[in-house]
Amino acid sequence: MKTGAQILLDCLKQEGVDTIFGYPGGRSLLVHDALMDDQDIQHILVRHEQGAAHAADGYARTTGKVGICLTTSGPGATNLVTGIATAYMDSVPIIALTCQVPTAEIGNDAFQEADMAGITRPITKHNYVVTDVHDLARIIHEAFYIARTRRPGPILIDLPSDVLGARIKPKPAEPAKRRGYQEKPSLNLKQIKRAASMINKAKKPLIYAGGGITLSNSADKLRALADKGQLPVTHTLMGIGIMDPQSPLSVGMLGMYGAWYANMAVGECDCLIAIGVRFDDRVTGKVATFAPNAKIIHIDIDPSSIRKVVQGGLPIVCDAAEALEHLVELVEEKDHSDWLAEIDGYREQGPLPRPKRDHLVPHEVMEAIAAIAGDQPVVASDVGLSQMWTANYLPFGGPRQYITSGGLGTMGFALPAALGAALGNPDRAVFAINGDGAFQMNCQELATCAQYNIPVKCIILNNGKLGMVRQFQKVLLDKRYASTCLGHHVDFCKVSEGFGVKALRVKDQSDLQAVLQQAMEIPGPVVVEVPIHPDTYSFPMVLPGNDATQMVFEAD
Repeated sequence: MKTGAQILLDCLKQEGVDTIFGYPGGRSLLVHDALMDDQDIQHILVRHEQGAAHAADGYARTTGKVGICLTTSGPGATNLVTGIATAYMDSVPIIALTCQVPTAEIGNDAFQEADMAGITRPITKHNYVVTDVHDLARIIHEAFYIARTRRPGPILIDLPSDVLGARIKPKPAEPAKRRGYQEKPSLNLKQIKRAASMINKAKKPLIYAGGGITLSNSADKLRALADKGQLPVTHTLMGIGIMDPQSPLSVGMLGMYGAWYANMAVGECDCLIAIGVRFDDRVTGKVATFAPNAKIIHIDIDPSSIRKVVQGGLPIVCDAAEALEHLVELVEEKDHSDWLAEIDGYREQGPLPRPKRDHLVPHEVMEAIAAIAGDQPVVASDVGLSQMWTANYLPFGGPRQYITSGGLGTMGFALPAALGAALGNPDRAVFAINGDGAFQMNCQELATCAQYNIPVKCIILNNGKLGMVRQFQKVLLDKRYASTCLGHHVDFCKVSEGFGVKALRVKDQSDLQAVLQQAMEIPGPVVVEVPIHPDTYSFPMVLPGNDATQMVFEAD
């Protein structure tokens, strides 16, 4: 006979789980008690439940496995909501285990009761309330199956405490299945052949690649297609690492804070091959003028993403890896040297800015990080200017190296996500790159890093401002800087040392490289504070509602 809590852990181990990020409470006592006797699952005690969700997210993004977070009922569970929504927007497979009041008390406004199924229904791929312990094993395995197949996403499982305490004789696990759920859509080979024909006839083809390539583990297939057809590739924020940035076919990141030459390539192409993307507003700018000369091919595993933003074109609902495998065979070898030269001309005309200043500028910081990071580092960046600087200036040679909150834009993501990534990738250097505003959202997770000696190197780009909002105020609101000055100076080195984490401070360009090298040589977690001038911004940028090729390169 086993309790529901013991059955839960058995099911998690059967699914290959080795790490849980959690925070205990009265309703989760039985699960944490069972974890004490378990030798196969490591429980990481975070300092805030939001940190648990982001840590599970970072673990999942960088390993390709399903991340797990565990909380008690009520506020413990609701504190997961931002992290679950972050994973949902970026198609990350995590399972949130929220413990709940006993089944007989559900609906009675019991102490620390919250309707987590109702609260998270819009931000989960699926969710469950387990009301019978006999259903528990089936639900756990089904949840993993749904989380990791088709378009991945978060699942929430609400676990009443009486279900966790009930004792039954467990039955052998059966293959997970759910009536009406199709693991992956059937490939329409006729559509793939039409797409190949369109590509072969194009004079100026361009691949527009997104996070779906990474999720389908098909970056190698994309590169093979690009090489065979001499097809230039631009990528989204979520698609960073899909292409080797040193490749002559790599056009870099497009969109609102991307490269002007990438947006120009989209504007001039005659065939846009969109794979694993959803035509996000931060990419398209003014939709009516996006890729105006192009026939569009849209390949995505999620039919709801196709023709949602950009109408027309050739729709192909299938797994990116499967589509690419066929396209590599069907697309002809071509000489697109004239088209590639045209794109290079845009690159020379409007490169990403690398200004020289008498103070540190972002590209210098990123170049210094790249110099000490070693092979295949994992970098989690937060949201805001630090995100754009990292995305544009830090080179990533492969997928799952760079993680960030793309769709939801969640401040406070980087540190806990890096924590999770480090536990999932113990042999790789792991960095969290934050602005000072974002760092203060979840800085308590430094205590988690200290307790478990998790070797995250946390870089704080400190400008004393909410920089991206300030940039909007500068460009759009005549420098009316409302509520974007963080005011009192925080000594981040003292804060970090208070959590038990070694901290270093960069003074200027002269000691940047040496301080970063010192941080790498210190075992365990380290915080490095880097001063950034408050009037340092991310340009070029597309103003809201404008054509993506009409970028602002600087502001007075």
